[in-house]
Amino acid sequence: MNNIVLIGMPGVGKSTAGVVLAKVLGYRFVDADLLIQQEENRLLHEIIQEEGTEGFLAIEERVNAGIQTEQAVIATGGSVVYGAKAMEHLRSIGTVIYLKLSFKILEKRLHNIQGRGVVLKEGQTLQELYEERAPLYEKYADITIEEENRDVEETIALIVQAIK
Repeated sequence: MNNIVLIGMPGVGKSTAGVVLAKVLGYRFVDADLLIQQEENRLLHEIIQEEGTEGFLAIEERVNAGIQTEQAVIATGGSVVYGAKAMEHLRSIGTVIYLKLSFKILEKRLHNIQGRGVVLKEGQTLQELYEERAPLYEKYADITIEEENRDVEETIALIVQAIK
């Protein structure tokens, strides 16, 4: 399959880069978080509130494991890497690219973390979440793109170069 799957922490710009990358490649753009909201008919933070973290992760895994598309850039939610089935599926239909950013810059970008529908366990800090997820992003990534001090155009150029 010829899809591009973007993974990484909330706030790294998966959706922003994904839309531009899709235009550059002439691909469709698929936002996995929007698919979840459409299938569930609720916003992400409502699903998390109503179903709890585990319930949300189960829904996220089901939706991501069911994505069937070709020639698309798929922007995933930051917590997709908790679902092994979803990640195996996404790897089987495309190239997985980890958009990597330092915690310091990420922290500046994420002001309202709850409003974004970010999956935090009870009492978990953003730093702890970052440290928990980073090894998973590394594990599933076919390609890692360092975003530090780069704008969207530079990030896109690096992705296009890496997949050619």
